[in-house]
Amino acid sequence: LATVLVLVPKVIDVLAYPLIGALSDRASHRGGRRTGLMLGGALALPLLFVATFSAPTDWGTTAAGVWVMGFFLLASLAYSCFQVPYLALPAELTDDSGVRVTILAWRVAVLAGTILAVGGGGPALREAAGGGATGYVVMAVAVAALMLAGMLWATFGSGRRTVLRADAQVGGLRAQYRDGVDALRVTRPFRLLVGLFCLQAVATAVMLAGGQYVATYVLGSEAALTGLFVALIAPALLVMPLWARFAHARGKIAALTAATTLFTVAALMLVAAGVWPGAWIHVPVALAGVAYAGMQALPMSMLPDATDMDRELGGRRRSGAMSGLWTASETGSMALGPVVVLALLALGGFRSGGVADQPDTATWAIVLGFSLVPALLTGASLLVIRALGRAYPRWTEPA
Repeated sequence: LATVLVLVPKVIDVLAYPLIGALSDRASHRGGRRTGLMLGGALALPLLFVATFSAPTDWGTTAAGVWVMGFFLLASLAYSCFQVPYLALPAELTDDSGVRVTILAWRVAVLAGTILAVGGGGPALREAAGGGATGYVVMAVAVAALMLAGMLWATFGSGRRTVLRADAQVGGLRAQYRDGVDALRVTRPFRLLVGLFCLQAVATAVMLAGGQYVATYVLGSEAALTGLFVALIAPALLVMPLWARFAHARGKIAALTAATTLFTVAALMLVAAGVWPGAWIHVPVALAGVAYAGMQALPMSMLPDATDMDRELGGRRRSGAMSGLWTASETGSMALGPVVVLALLALGGFRSGGVADQPDTATWAIVLGFSLVPALLTGASLLVIRALGRAYPRWTEPA
């Protein structure tokens, strides 16, 4: 039931992202700004987020499940109204490809810091408020306040500082809904970039989904997940300026190749956990975290460059539709991570229900899902990166 409650809103989200991108483009064509949808999402999401965690405790499972799914869906759509135009902004804040690297590096660093703060502080706040349903509501209110502040800051601080002029609008809403797919067909760098990001998103989603199983059944402690989580996310706070400097000095392709190679090597090192589990696992996980920072920021800094190229080919700006398709692809890819992990566990004979004693095949399924599978996916993405350099040579030059 929990799987269905989470999956249904995600499926609807994937279908809604291109529509929101089209609406964002229509707004920018008229007035040169995308802040209307961003502001609506910023105001609605915090309220809907709190509502998602506020299902009445005296309701039955089915009724409470419908409550959660309904408000989670509405919250996801509100988030989409903010996220899609927000993702289109780097293409419209500056025409300088190098500055875009810096913008996205800071964005990923702040994102990593917030993930750490909420991921660690959220459960602590829940317990401090007494746990249970009340604890979750208190946690949700605190996180909602943080989200509201951040989204309003972005809406009024950067959303009103774009370098756009009003564009001619081409076609109706139905045609603009298809703009993202048309951009895939017309603009080869965008097509390759989406494929690359999907491969890497599945790789990281598989690793994240397998973390709890590694902590519990390989390291022998559910609490070990906190250390793995911090090791993977915290490095982004420290190394983002370094990845930006690398891209400025050697080009985005060279920097992304280095980040992806480092992630692949770190993931392969983790295969040894199947024979020799221990605290040493945190070292390659931290190396993967260093690489993950570059794998997040660099492709997103290349997306606005691809929208520029698409505009040159198509004659008009459709960065909203392209960011909508990008976000839909990312959402779909991230949703595949748990599916891959569950399939591996099934093949390995994993015993569900909190059984501590697992067969060796199940342990190896956990380890390989955390190591070899992500390595194979990011290794394959290196071929796509090479093709990207040929399709858009400017990415091979210093940014």
